[in-house]
Amino acid sequence: MSVEPLQRSAVAKDEQWNLQHIYATAKQWEDDYRRAGSLIDQVAGYKDRIDSASALLAFLEQEEELGFLYEKLFVYASLKLDEDTRVTEHQARVDRARSLGVKISSATSFFRPYLLSLDKQTLDGYIAQEQGLEYFKKELYDQFKYKPHVLSKDKEEVLSQLGEVISAPKTIFGMINNADIQFGEVTNEQGEKVALTRGMYMRILEGRDRERRREAFKAYYKPYVGLKNTIASTLAASVKNNVLFSRMRGYDSPLHRSLFADDVPVSLYDNLLQTTREHIAPLHRYMAYRKQKLNVDELRLYDLSVPLVDDCEVSIPYEQAYETMLAGLAPLGGEYLDILRKAKTAGWIDVREKQGKRSGAYCWGPYGTHPYVLLNYNDTLDSMFTLAHEMGHALHSYLSDANQPRISAQYKIFVAEVASTVNETLLIRHLLKETTDEPFRRYLLNHFIDTIKGTFFSQVMFAEFEKLVHERAMNGEALTADAFSEIYEALFTAYNGELVALDPEVKYGWSRIPHFYNAFYVYKYATGIASAVSIAGRILEGDEETTKAYMTFLKSGGSEPPLELLRGVGVDLLKPEPIRDLLSLFDDLVRQLEEL
Repeated sequence: MSVEPLQRSAVAKDEQWNLQHIYATAKQWEDDYRRAGSLIDQVAGYKDRIDSASALLAFLEQEEELGFLYEKLFVYASLKLDEDTRVTEHQARVDRARSLGVKISSATSFFRPYLLSLDKQTLDGYIAQEQGLEYFKKELYDQFKYKPHVLSKDKEEVLSQLGEVISAPKTIFGMINNADIQFGEVTNEQGEKVALTRGMYMRILEGRDRERRREAFKAYYKPYVGLKNTIASTLAASVKNNVLFSRMRGYDSPLHRSLFADDVPVSLYDNLLQTTREHIAPLHRYMAYRKQKLNVDELRLYDLSVPLVDDCEVSIPYEQAYETMLAGLAPLGGEYLDILRKAKTAGWIDVREKQGKRSGAYCWGPYGTHPYVLLNYNDTLDSMFTLAHEMGHALHSYLSDANQPRISAQYKIFVAEVASTVNETLLIRHLLKETTDEPFRRYLLNHFIDTIKGTFFSQVMFAEFEKLVHERAMNGEALTADAFSEIYEALFTAYNGELVALDPEVKYGWSRIPHFYNAFYVYKYATGIASAVSIAGRILEGDEETTKAYMTFLKSGGSEPPLELLRGVGVDLLKPEPIRDLLSLFDDLVRQLEEL
């Protein structure tokens, strides 16, 4: 149950984070801010002056120190603002930190073109001459791998000046989607017509009143359908940009270009799509079960979010939630649990909703301190899952920082959701094992099924849409509203099954997805949950080698490419097994729900 936001002074100290672990006083922040300004001038002075191994080392050491300082400054300022977004002093500090970041970016912008102008023999020679460069070796070669895809100096300068033009499709869609779009009206609980909002839309879709769901669905899609040609032009421009720049830089395709940074082969993407398509039957069976439970003649898109089991009105105080989480994560071992226990009372977590505090939840922190977790805990089951999720991020960051030098501590986005999802999976399977209350068990099963549906199946469908539209663009085919709609409607039916009747609005689903302007990103949600479920399943089976390997993974940060890190814990995403295992679990969860 939700509670009124509190004044910060009314919250117990052990339920607030302690930012003094970063800066004990505002003066210390100001001192570092001035020091960062001096370092910017020093770093900028290396432009056109790196002509030896010793000069390269000196630049890299000062650049790293500057980056470390900036991270502390910006994280502290942001966390302080999130404590109370109303405080102008905090707002000003964040603005100053952002301005500092712009100056740093400008001062160091010369380095990558310089590095990529070297031939490999020269770079190898510098590293061999200067022992200190061994520390930077991996980062240097990670950047150097882009050399085959770098254009001439003149062309690169032209492209750098086209930044705003290139990003225009994303910017324009953002303005349409966030600022200009006006949804239709819906009927509120008092029978009055009110303007629909996004937050209201999701609440209505999860409600029991089908007529209200239908009304909200129509009102939500109405502006997107009305703007279909404008949005199609925007998305087409984004896709064509991706095709153009992948060709200019010598990549095989936009997909190849997008996966290149993470050392991920295109075959992984294809394997994800193919394996999911081959094992889609359990999702179709779940749709049949959903139709039966909702007792509707035709299952429609606005029937797919309403829970099949009434929300369990359980109140879970924070103390109880933390103990339950510890019990659920016990298979991870004593080292993991000891850190979790310490985190609870050591100023890591800001627990309660407070007046002026930022909404939502996240984990963040500078290297050399510890992670900070923002919650808005309100004694619900969802709040407990959020706690477990964010503490997964926190432990991953803490263990990576504690066991890696700064240069390799940060893990890639590709694996960022693995630890958080392992925690959620272990917790929900613990609750399913321990509960004797059948309504609660049904609720948990439905929650787990819908989590997999949203995090895996929906994202794979989006990933296949991206691949198909980029292939059309590469073949010179037109990308119109009708073309996008044809592809999207066919995919929606293939993934969700023939039982879902298609309202005219369904085919325009492509027009409302912001992620399509950051192409080939959404597949990482799917590979993340597949990896996590595979790891958690083997840990729960008592596989000590997996548990040990998983702790090594958490301590490895970004020291290896993400696929190598996952292979170390028994997940090979180039093979179909991890995807099959997730879909097998989904099948089993649907079967259990059917039997109950």
